[in-house]
Amino acid sequence: MCGRTACTLAADEVSRASQYRDRGGQRRQPRWKDGDSDKYRPSYNKSPQSLSPVLLSQRHFVKNAPVDECVLAVMRWGLVPAWFKENDPNKMQYSTNNCRSETLLEKKSYKDPLLKGQRCVILADGFYEWRRQEKDKQPFFIYFPQTQGPVHVKTEDQDEGTPCKEDLQTCSSEEGSVDQKEEDKEDHEWRGWRLLTIAGLFDCWTPPSGGDPLYTYTVITMDASPNLQGIHDRMPAILDGEEEVRRWLDFGEVKSLDALKLLQSKNTLTFHPVSSFVNNSRNNSPECLQPVDLQAKETKPSASSKMMMGWLKSSTHPKRKESDTGEVKQEGHTRETRPEKQLKTAGPLQQWLQGANKKPRTN
Repeated sequence: MCGRTACTLAADEVSRASQYRDRGGQRRQPRWKDGDSDKYRPSYNKSPQSLSPVLLSQRHFVKNAPVDECVLAVMRWGLVPAWFKENDPNKMQYSTNNCRSETLLEKKSYKDPLLKGQRCVILADGFYEWRRQEKDKQPFFIYFPQTQGPVHVKTEDQDEGTPCKEDLQTCSSEEGSVDQKEEDKEDHEWRGWRLLTIAGLFDCWTPPSGGDPLYTYTVITMDASPNLQGIHDRMPAILDGEEEVRRWLDFGEVKSLDALKLLQSKNTLTFHPVSSFVNNSRNNSPECLQPVDLQAKETKPSASSKMMMGWLKSSTHPKRKESDTGEVKQEGHTRETRPEKQLKTAGPLQQWLQGANKKPRTN
């Protein structure tokens, strides 16, 4: 399952961090749809019903746009089907925050948008998951392993671990995506956190009595990868690399059933334990992401967690943007327990958290 995420980058950073390649292999930077960059609010603790950044084909909004041109939009977490008859979307009597990949074609709420090509990628720093224990639950923060310097991601013809060639980028004055050129490379090359790219479906619902359309999404889930099964038996479907993201979003070239083949459990993520402070979805500060020392409670660390600790000790990382508290917080774990002792590390994640430790905006 997936019931809590974090996305702490500012709107312009989300755009730079979600660069993609079109069918011709050109690297592009997506723009925000309409005024959606103003609606987006960074958060260390996003829960269902809150607004999240998603990447999708521009064709869903502009009928003559190329299918492989992408745009960023803000959507509400928890899919409201287009056919829902009530005037209040909160009156839905079943949860659509997650949908199981194994049964997508069996439920009308998900089958309809899937067959219409309404596929999207939910962007996040990472997601939280809780491991059941004898008396309580231990939360973990799960994310892509991070690297130094510009973010490099796999393309279709690259071997695992081979550095990507970074194309160069520059802004265009036209709406849509941003092409890249050599003279502006330093201005646009993303050197920050590699965002998690989660497969999802979206729909557009309009109140029967009239009103503004509401765009909502659901997170596709699947069996957990082997390295995460010790935390939970389910996980979000992760798209690893530019080619998987491109194929998932390009509904013109990749039909629905073929797109589903992209959803595979892979050991591509790493994680660290965090404080029970994150259990309460109203808590929205860097403490949510702070690594903690489980001491004797922790099991033997996995290869992924060892890699994370090595990264903490040896790398450097830029500071993060401050979060915003102006979004709806519902559901999730609300029981508070005493926070565990925090790790005393001066590594990049610690520096990043300290750099973001400012008073949140309240506008």
